[in-house]
Amino acid sequence: MQTLTLTVNGAAVTLTLDERTLLVELLRDHLRLTGTHVGCDTSQCGACTVHLDGVAVKACAVLAVQAEGAEILTIEGVGSTEHLHPMQAAFREHHGLQCGFCTPGMIMAGIDIASRHGPAPDEPTVRAELEGNLCRCTGYHNIVLAIQAGARAMGVPSSVATA
Repeated sequence: MQTLTLTVNGAAVTLTLDERTLLVELLRDHLRLTGTHVGCDTSQCGACTVHLDGVAVKACAVLAVQAEGAEILTIEGVGSTEHLHPMQAAFREHHGLQCGFCTPGMIMAGIDIASRHGPAPDEPTVRAELEGNLCRCTGYHNIVLAIQAGARAMGVPSSVATA
């Protein structure tokens, strides 16, 4: 067992966990942040995408102990029901979701794309960046449009806000 201290969605968290615990297990099972989904257990689908110190990672491929001292942002820490994050609003406006299972990971990936590529990522860039995020329900056309619109609405790359 190992004691781990990190910040999750702006709140300090200290837990004692088995060293083999995955970050996705810490979030879902220990903190009850179930917006981070487990879709494949092999880091293929991207449904578990979160931000680790500002960078999108697949939480099923990160040991919780690797996040010691880190800042984690999950979908629960992005926007709110009353004030959606620009990327969340863009997904709603552009119909970038269907069943919703992949949506949290897609939104987290979209925010990361916008942070790194600015307010105008082109379609080939967005499609290439989404290569590790799978959606079984829709074509990616509306997801790509949503990420482009969300990036425009976010403006400058450093505007990743947690409302």
